[in-house]
Amino acid sequence: MSSSIVYCPCQSKKRYADCCLPLHLGQETAVNAEALMRSRYTAYVLQKIDYIVQTTALAQQDLLDLSEMLTWSKETHWDGLDVIKQQAKTTKRHAQVEFKAFYQTTQGRAYHHELSTFVYIDDRWYFLDPTVDLAITMKQPCLCGSGQKFKHCCAVYL
Repeated sequence: MSSSIVYCPCQSKKRYADCCLPLHLGQETAVNAEALMRSRYTAYVLQKIDYIVQTTALAQQDLLDLSEMLTWSKETHWDGLDVIKQQAKTTKRHAQVEFKAFYQTTQGRAYHHELSTFVYIDDRWYFLDPTVDLAITMKQPCLCGSGQKFKHCCAVYL
C-alpha cells in the first residue's frame, strides 16, 4: 500500500519516502513532537498500528486495544491533517500539538480535534495517551522515567 503513495498523508508537502516512511521503518526518529504526531496520523491512514503502539509511552503500550485501533484505522476514510499549533516545550520533557484530523462520513467531511501531549524519553518522543487507564498513584515515580513523582510530571497531561 505505501509504495503507491507519492505525497505523505501528513500534509507536509513532502514525498512519503522523504517524510514519514523512514520513521515508520525505524530508520529515523521524530525530531520533535509535531513530526511524531504527523507520523502517527500517517500510520493511522496506512494502518500501521505497530508504529502507533511503538510511539506511545512505554508504560501505556500493553494497555492499548490494538484490535479497536486497527478497526478505526481501516473504517475511517482519512481526508487530511491540519496542525493548528505546537508548543515545542511545555516543560523540559513535554510538548503539545493541537491538530484536526479530517475524515469523510456519509454526511460529509468531519474532523477529530485534539490537543496531544508528548514526552521526551531517552532521546525519543512518545505520545501520552489520555484514554489509557493507568494503575499508578500520584506519589509513585512517573511513567516517563523522569525520576519525579507522577503528580509533578505527566499526571497534569493525563
